Amino acid sequence: MMNALDSSRIPQHIAIIMDGNGRWAKARGLDRSMGHQEGAARVRDITEAASNLGVKFLTLYTFSTENWNRPAPEVSALMALIIESLEEELFMKNNVRLRIIGERDRLPDFVKEGLDRCVRNTAGNTGMTMVLALSYSSKWEITEAVRTLVQQAAAGTLRPEAVDEMCISRALTTAFMPDPELLIRTGGELRLSNYLLWQAAYSELYFTDTFWPDFTPDCLQAAIADYQNRERRFGKTSEQVADPQS
Repeated sequence: MMNALDSSRIPQHIAIIMDGNGRWAKARGLDRSMGHQEGAARVRDITEAASNLGVKFLTLYTFSTENWNRPAPEVSALMALIIESLEEELFMKNNVRLRIIGERDRLPDFVKEGLDRCVRNTAGNTGMTMVLALSYSSKWEITEAVRTLVQQAAAGTLRPEAVDEMCISRALTTAFMPDPELLIRTGGELRLSNYLLWQAAYSELYFTDTFWPDFTPDCLQAAIADYQNRERRFGKTSEQVADPQS
């Protein structure tokens, strides 16, 4: 599969909704926590595979704002698993940098401390950037961006007529990276679930029935191969895409 990929057309930014951990465990008669643990192992595999393929940014929907509504014991277990899974050896071996987006004030102190430590220790790495979306929702992010712009306008540092798409993009928590070219959702659901709604306006969407714990590097390569078989027109015609100077 890897030999079939066009190395010049690897998506620079891949975003993934890692869905299906609980259903994977239930299908095997296991506790949901076992699904989350197996899912954490796939994060390591996919991070390494994406880095080797030349992906520049990998954004993983790790814990949504809505996930706070899950049973308290499951939330606590997920918070502990997030820290346990931050193996700096993985980041250092693959020259990967860690970044975090989301409503971090809601995270437990021990999670914030562990994340900050890993972000700090990997800041000098120059390869792929892995972005964890934690306590994240797109509606929260856009609301925060609007609040920031309104405050700037009220302070007289931003003219209303100066607000455009780029201005809004710069106010988002994802301003440090390009929009995702490919957005993958595992687990069979066909929705974005409040994830990167602004940024995914022109992302290629790839849905698979495969549960996240079964999503292997071969599955990632299959998603990229599907992406490479699509024509990205951005509102133009096929003829314009074929001849950019027309």
